[in-house]
Amino acid sequence: MRKNRGFSVSSKAVMMCCLAFLLIPAGFAFAAPNKPFPQHTAYTSGSIKPNHVTQSAMDSSVKAKWDSWKSAYLKTAGTGKYYVKYQSNGDTVSEAHGYGMLATVLMAGYDGNAQAYFDGLYQYYKAHPSANNSKLMAWKQNSSFQNIEGADSATDGDMDIAYSLLLADKQWGSSGSINYLQAGKDIINAIMQSDVNQSQWTLRLGDWATDNTFKNATRPSDFMLNHLKAFQAATGDAKWANVIDKTYTIINSLYNGYSSSTGLLPDFVVLSGSTYKPASANFLEGANDGSYDYNSCRTPWRIATDYLMTGDSRALNQLNQMNSWISAKVSGNPSNVKDGYKLNGTVTGSGGSGAFYAPFGVSAMTSSVNQNWLNSVWTKTVSSSNEGYYEDSIKLFSMIVMSGNWWTY
Repeated sequence: MRKNRGFSVSSKAVMMCCLAFLLIPAGFAFAAPNKPFPQHTAYTSGSIKPNHVTQSAMDSSVKAKWDSWKSAYLKTAGTGKYYVKYQSNGDTVSEAHGYGMLATVLMAGYDGNAQAYFDGLYQYYKAHPSANNSKLMAWKQNSSFQNIEGADSATDGDMDIAYSLLLADKQWGSSGSINYLQAGKDIINAIMQSDVNQSQWTLRLGDWATDNTFKNATRPSDFMLNHLKAFQAATGDAKWANVIDKTYTIINSLYNGYSSSTGLLPDFVVLSGSTYKPASANFLEGANDGSYDYNSCRTPWRIATDYLMTGDSRALNQLNQMNSWISAKVSGNPSNVKDGYKLNGTVTGSGGSGAFYAPFGVSAMTSSVNQNWLNSVWTKTVSSSNEGYYEDSIKLFSMIVMSGNWWTY
């Protein structure tokens, strides 16, 4: 999506969350979860988890972070609908919606209302279709739940919504009031149709990015490789293999050409001739569009998760270099991580942010040489206070992965 920034939590958050329970439809039929939290997934051989705390303690920390996140950001949008509060003024975006659908399906079993929340989020998504492709989601709504700033889609929100529907099928089955699997296939096919540049096999920025300026651009924070593999598995569409292969090619081209000393990836990428390169300043969002900023801070979580789940090592060199660089850059102290870097490692950010330090914990899981660093990131993330929707969402998902509780389709 466009710019991502966190906002302060209202003092009324807990009260509002309690009121949310009252708006779950009467007579709602819960399905028993097939994969209840915690899952304790076996990740790729040789990967690690924090080892300075017990598994039970990690599970409890994730539960507490979920409870805090839900109280602050999961809100009602009328009877039977839910949305994720993105800004203090009540605006929301499809990226946040995807996060909400992912989190509710992953926390089912611990949270007895998870399916009701998920279905309410699904109904909100269905009520806000993109004007370009009705299976995709319009990217932004205001506090009155009206589309604003263009009723088109953002690829990251579309992808997380689609992936969450596949997980919902595994969690609750698809024989209830919502056929999760068919709904997932519908949006996956729409992503292929409208969010994929099928001449380059790259992920577009959204279904709107078709003109000469944006049609060959892509965004590394959308490189959700495990999602892409699930899309292929669910639909049987071999074209997804083209997208997967091209995505790995771009990661390594950027790493070898622009960040061999850091492993960092830029917020936006453009095709120049036959080469993918970091976007120039002010390409879409601001001066740091070609740097490691508030979009690509998610890449250590997104890309490393695929390695942990599948063992695909095509991005492992980039991840390992990034792990080595960041732990040395901050002297092993995640409190020293700044919210922005040039690809050569020069600091551009002015402060700390959980959206930046927490994902490094996920990438640290690739090797035992990162154990102390991983332990430090876990402790920092668990002990952190609420920062805002964006930071808190990324911390929650990073903790789910670090604790061994991520699972896939």
